[in-house]
Amino acid sequence: MRIRIDAVDLPGLTRPATADGRVPAYDKIHVAVQRRDRPAELLDPQPGDAPSATWTLECTTSASPNGIEIKGPYIQDRLGRRFIYLSWGTVDESGTFTMFRRAKLMLDVIPADVLAAAARDGLLIGRLGLTDAQGGPLCARVEPPHITWTTARAEPASADGTV
Repeated sequence: MRIRIDAVDLPGLTRPATADGRVPAYDKIHVAVQRRDRPAELLDPQPGDAPSATWTLECTTSASPNGIEIKGPYIQDRLGRRFIYLSWGTVDESGTFTMFRRAKLMLDVIPADVLAAAARDGLLIGRLGLTDAQGGPLCARVEPPHITWTTARAEPASADGTV
């Protein structure tokens, strides 16, 4: 199965410091999917001012007593809760990404019928906006209604692995 994350409404490349000083200013903001247990390994960083961002993750599914389990290199598993990390960071002149926040796209809240259809049809799609209510990068746990999960029939991969 594949998971495709379709993101819109990115917050921009800069974030001013908050008036109370709790949040510092950030410049050259980017967002990417973080590999499981490897915070420095990021999938396709996108600039914070992009009109949209899309990531496609390869994963596997299996039946368990608790329903469909999803596993893969970008699927986090903490205390039995599965999720995808979107890491927010700044990119310096040398191209180094320094994370400052993360969003957790929670997978265990996907309705069982949607997850079963995705496992059968091959594609689970999560659609969300990436700007929070204060105009900054969306962070913390992300669950419906802030993300919408749907399914589609996956296109077969070509010989070189592309879709």
